[in-house]
Amino acid sequence: MRRHCTLTRHLPGAIAITILATGLASAAEASNEASVKQGLDVVWVLACGFLVFFMQAGFAMVEAGFVRAKNTCNILTKNLLDFCMASIAFFLVGYALMFGKGNGFVGKTSWLLWGMGDQVVSGIPICAFWLFQCAFCGTAATIVSGAVAERMKFVSYLVYSFLMSAAVYPVIGH
Repeated sequence: MRRHCTLTRHLPGAIAITILATGLASAAEASNEASVKQGLDVVWVLACGFLVFFMQAGFAMVEAGFVRAKNTCNILTKNLLDFCMASIAFFLVGYALMFGKGNGFVGKTSWLLWGMGDQVVSGIPICAFWLFQCAFCGTAATIVSGAVAERMKFVSYLVYSFLMSAAVYPVIGH
């Protein structure tokens, strides 16, 4: 007799109920339709950002399967620090270059999200919008990780990840 894991079987339903309950809770507190729409939009953007973030784990597992057993810990650490470097670079420089006001090539404002505390972008609070964009920036930097697994020094790869997230991805995305 084959037994199924209860957690695996009920996890998609639990996630859907959690997202729905969060949306309904914000809907119950809302006084008008616009705030309900914004609350659901924020939940949707955050849920999508989390799903993109979980692509990091997928890349890590694929790369761990491609490398020799002795390098598995190294590749997993590289994937973790890759996202850390991408997040820091996107916060310091990348967001401003990608979304700041400027010319047709790069943005020239919004460094370190300075002065954007309660700003709303496309109906989404700036923190949720930044998290969503940061997840994509980190994922874009991680794609190269599998190609250079076991072929590149650790520090050199972290420098690449920082530069990719600080300059290349934001300029292309602007």
